[in-house]
Amino acid sequence: MEVIKTDIEGVVILEPRVFTDSRGYFFESFNRSVFDEVVGKIDFVQDNESCSSRGVMRGLHFQRPPHAQAKLVRCVRGSVLDVAVDIRKGSPTYGRHVSCLLTEHNHRQFFIPRGFAHGFAVLSDIAVFQYKCDNYYCSEADGGISIVDPSLDIDWRLDLSEAILSEKDRNHPMFNDFDSPFVL
Repeated sequence: MEVIKTDIEGVVILEPRVFTDSRGYFFESFNRSVFDEVVGKIDFVQDNESCSSRGVMRGLHFQRPPHAQAKLVRCVRGSVLDVAVDIRKGSPTYGRHVSCLLTEHNHRQFFIPRGFAHGFAVLSDIAVFQYKCDNYYCSEADGGISIVDPSLDIDWRLDLSEAILSEKDRNHPMFNDFDSPFVL
């Protein structure tokens, strides 16, 4: 597995070794000992999956402490642009983001530590998106910032006027009106 470092410490892209032949492909999608060695020891406790159509945007979500979550995400069908925004007060990269194209063909995974807001935009007709979390979901700890906030300067590779957002995601505050519960 290759680890691709990003501009923000702790946020990494993982690229597995894929073995292909006339029958198709095989790769190891998760190996705890390798993950612990290349990223760090994370105890994943919950796996989630979503299916969305082109133009759907989900996020930018996080769970407030003590229910904060680190996530390991991947797209198993279609393609998404996945984004992590640093929301740790005091961080030298506070308010900056990292984006990663995740597709069924590149098999990449994106690791997002605690203290980041996370979201994605579906670029294909259909996308099946999977993620591992290191803490259980708690509805009372839900938090978010606007996924379409222009001050974040995220190129979603979509016409935002045609984006499909949930009512909840439409009502998240803009980044500058947001008081982060995370402190570095």
